[in-house]
Amino acid sequence: MYTLIRSQSIKNLLTQQAPALLLAFFIAETFYKFRSFTLECAAFLVTWFVIDFILSNVLARLAKAQTAG
Repeated sequence: MYTLIRSQSIKNLLTQQAPALLLAFFIAETFYKFRSFTLECAAFLVTWFVIDFILSNVLARLAKAQTAG
């Protein structure tokens, strides 16, 4: 987490990571009731990773489409 924060600017963190983080937090709070902090934390991190992966790919494809057309 420290490396993530140090390696990106505040603008990038707010525009790229914040939406994925907030959506993953909402999903975890709403649906994950494992009665185990460890499992819920792991599921939250996996959810954040997957959402960030999807958003990054969608944004990259949109940017590529804009420059190509």
